[in-house]
Formats: sequence, C-alpha cells, structure tokens
Amino acid sequence: MGLFDWLTGQFIDVIEWTDHSSDTMVYRFNRQGNEIKYGAKLTVRESQVAVFVNEGVIADILTPGIYELETKNIPILTGLQHWDHGFNSPFKAEVYFLNTKRFTDLKWGTKNPIMVRDPEFAMVRLRAFGTYEIRIDDPKTFLNEIVGTDGHFTTDEIEGQLTNLILSKFATILGQDDTPVLDLAANYEKFGSFITERISPAFKEYGLELTRILIENISLPEEVEKALDTRSSREITGNLNDHVKYQSGQALGNAEGGAISDMVGMGAGLTMGQQMTNSMNSSQAGAPPPLPKQVEQYYIALNDKQEGPFSLEQIQAYINDSTITKQTLVWTQGMDGWEEAESVLNQHFTQTPPPLP
Repeated sequence: MGLFDWLTGQFIDVIEWTDHSSDTMVYRFNRQGNEIKYGAKLTVRESQVAVFVNEGVIADILTPGIYELETKNIPILTGLQHWDHGFNSPFKAEVYFLNTKRFTDLKWGTKNPIMVRDPEFAMVRLRAFGTYEIRIDDPKTFLNEIVGTDGHFTTDEIEGQLTNLILSKFATILGQDDTPVLDLAANYEKFGSFITERISPAFKEYGLELTRILIENISLPEEVEKALDTRSSREITGNLNDHVKYQSGQALGNAEGGAISDMVGMGAGLTMGQQMTNSMNSSQAGAPPPLPKQVEQYYIALNDKQEGPFSLEQIQAYINDSTITKQTLVWTQGMDGWEEAESVLNQHFTQTPPPLP
C-alpha cells in the first residue's frame, strides 16, 4: 500500500451509502484495512439501517440518523483502545448498510405441474406463477443467517431459495384447498392473501418479511385447455348435432387444409348428403295421401220421378239398356236446371251411322 493510499484511508471521516441499484440488499462500506477514524460521521438514511461489526461481532445496529463514532455514542466501544488524533485509528471495524425498503416484482413459478383433486374434473395438474414482495425485518438475523461476510448482497443471491420456500408451501396449501379449478381465477386475490399468511413464518427465520404474494395465473395442461375450449365451443352452438354440422362446414370451407382437410371435408359432405336424403325420405313418408277425386253423380227423371244419384258407370249401364234415352232429363251439380241426356251425356251414347238414303 502506498503512502498516499494510507493517508487517504486515514483521513476519510464520512461514512455513508446511497443505493443506485434496485436489487442491493446489503452493502459493506469499503475502508482501507477496515480502519475507521475516531470521531468520523456515520450517516444512515431512511430505508436503511447500519450494522457496526467489530472483530467479527455485531457491536450495534443504527437506525436512520447522523452519528459521530465516539465511545459516548457507541457504548460497545468503551472497552476498545483509542488514540488522540490523526494517523492512528482508534479502532478497526466494519459497517454494513442494510436496505430496508420493499423489494418488489420478485418472480416465482412452479417448475413442474402440481397434481391436485378437483370436484369437477376429478384429478388435474396445475401450474402457477406470479410475483412476491419482501423486505428486511430483522437485520441481525438476516446478516448472521444469510449474508455472512458478503460485501455486496443482492436479491439474486436469495431469490432462488425464497422461490423454493414459496413453492413447497404453495403445493401443500393448493393440495388442501377444495376450490374448483374453474373458480380459482375469481379468488386469486383472496388465495394470494391466504398463502402470504401461511408462508410468512418461513421467511421470518431468515430475518425477512413476506409482505405480499401475487398470483398472476393458475393454468391447466395444454391438452386440458384445448378440451375445455372444445367444450366451450360446443356449448355456444347449443347442442352436439349443431356442433358436428358446424365443424363439417368448417372442414368443407377450409381450402388450405391439405389432403387431410380434403378427406375430412369429403366425409363431412357425404354425411351431410346422407342426412339430407334421410330428411327428404322422412318428409315424404310422413306426408298425407292426396285427396280422392270427387265422383260425378247424376240425377235422372223416370216416369215423372227423380231418381238417383247415380255414378257415371251406372248412367252408362242405363244408357246401354235403353233405360236412359237421349230425351231423358238429367241433372248434376253445377247445372242450372234439368236438360236432356243428349246434351249432357252425348259422348256416352253409342254413335251409329245414319240410315241409308
């Protein structure tokens, strides 16, 4: 060590730390040979505590404020040797600054699916992820149990362990909970608060406070999600038959589906054609027969009496046996009055040639 470095280290009498990062939890103030000048000023800002360590033992924990490092301010130093001034340091010690602000947006997530029982789906595998927030609650415990002699401790160094703590407790809590999977989304906030309360004691052992756990998503395996999507689509169409027709139409209309889509479309087309044929046959089978043709009936006048009604076949028989002649009066529905048979039934009389001249 050069003389200039030694002099610089001896005359530094202001100890403070300002954090320019977002993830530093503990910072050890750098001193040349850990030498601190007697009477130096120590500044502890809000959201900080300073831990004074002498010969490996925590001497004091200083809350926000300005301190002058003398024996009257730090009682533990009364037993330490000190010098009058200048180039002789009264004590060699270390100062650790602990950041007591809240550290947010720390990530957690399940590495593997968690198998749980579900009231509706019987058994399902769930994945979950989200964020959590922590802050230093007990500086002495955190320094002794986690930091040790690390001079620059960040959240990255403990985030993995904390995530494992969350996941181990989360799996247990999720397995004991009987909320249906489809109702979990509506209870994310309540579920997150419940998990925070249950997991917090494990963080206390590290000198940390778990302030909040946020659940961003609890998801099912991809195959189950696809099945749910299919079920939702079927529910929207109203019934299974309509859903099959809808899928058939989609397959027929997919011009870029390739050979498989063509085959599916062909099969769907044949199915739909068969359905149409069956529908037409059913319609024909269920239709009533045509109405019978109305039979023409005639009345005749015989011996000044009305006789009938007679069918056309009976009238023809009477004409053949000369019961009805061309002068016989005849009436049928639609006529205004009685007329001779010759004008009404002329085509039924046998045509005979006229007599020879």
